[in-house]
Formats: sequence, C-alpha cells, structure tokens
Amino acid sequence: MAKNKVFLGLYGSGKTEISINFAMKNRGDGTQVAIADVDVTASYFRVREFKHMLEQNGIRVLAPAEAFMKADLPLIDASVIGYLQNPDYLVVLDVGGDEKGSIVLGSLKEYLSDADVYFVVNVRRPFCETAEKICGHIERIQRAASIKVKYLVNNSNLASQTTVDVVKEGEEIVKEVSKMMSIPVAFNVVAEPLEYKGEFETFRIKRYLIGKEEPS
Repeated sequence: MAKNKVFLGLYGSGKTEISINFAMKNRGDGTQVAIADVDVTASYFRVREFKHMLEQNGIRVLAPAEAFMKADLPLIDASVIGYLQNPDYLVVLDVGGDEKGSIVLGSLKEYLSDADVYFVVNVRRPFCETAEKICGHIERIQRAASIKVKYLVNNSNLASQTTVDVVKEGEEIVKEVSKMMSIPVAFNVVAEPLEYKGEFETFRIKRYLIGKEEPS
C-alpha cells in the first residue's frame, strides 16, 4: 500500500472532508498519520480549522501560516517534504484542483512517484455534471502537474439533503469517467447515517462540515 495519499478535486468536491476522515480512520487502525493542508484555494473549509481535533487524535497537521496562504505563488510548509519521505508515516495531502493546486502538486511530484492520487468528484457541483466535463478537469490537472490520477472517488452529495439517488447518480457518472479514462473507481463516499451499497466499495464518513459555508 502506498504510504502517501493525495486527495484532489474542484471547489466543493469534498476532498477535505474525505482527507480528514481518511486520516482519522488510519490513525484509529494504529498507523502514524500526518495530514498536509496544501489547498491554497479553499476559502471556507480547511484542514487547519480542525487542527486541534486532529492533533488530539494523534494526527500531525502540516499547514503553512495563514499569512503565506494569500501569496501569489503558493507556499508549502517545509515539513511536508520530510514527512513524504518518512517511511514511518502515512501522509494525506489535501490539494486544490485549480491552477494553483496543480502548481503545488507539480512542485511535489518527485516525492509522489509512488503515491495514490485520488480525484474526488461531486456531480452536484458546477462544472462536474457530466463525464465529459470531469474528464476535462482531470486531463488539465494531469497535464499541468505532470502527475497521473490513479483513482476516482464518487462523493456526490447535497450535504444533509443527500439521498441514495444522489449517490447512485454520481456512481453512474463516475463509472462513465472510469471507462473513458481507464482510471479505476476507488470507492463511493457515504456519510452517516445514510446507507448505500453500490457497485464499488463504500467509504463511510462523518461530516465535519456542518455549519460551514462550503458544500462538502
């Protein structure tokens, strides 16, 4: 299993929510975990907002000072590279899916050659309603960052209004993307307390986004 995990996606895809849950699950299994907040685009929902909670659960949080997040060129906390190279830690990276996110990802590519790179999709968000649009985003990011997406994640949701039909709709579109790009689907994300068993593995999460402005 790859020790470094990258979750990337467009605004509102839910990659930060998944990153936090993935880190918590693996820490609960006894693994040493670090989570790196290198999303330089999100305005509302960032890993650093949950720094205290994550650290209380034994997870190392890597994030630059807030002042540096507004720089024209994104800066990365210097410790991120060290943890990416540390064989004792599973590292979860939360990365934005826009131009700045691609720059960040590209700057780390020499440390991510064996990483599992997941592209998170929420088909209920703008610009991700069709397989063709999603493929375009993936191709753009891969080209800009010179890194290949290894897995797709269906996180189609409407926050607390999510139904089984919403998840299933997303599963069908993500399955189409998988066929078009020859990228396997890793799992469907299902938030408590919803129950859904689809064609792919289910990754159950707790939503930490309650009360935030950005849809998960």
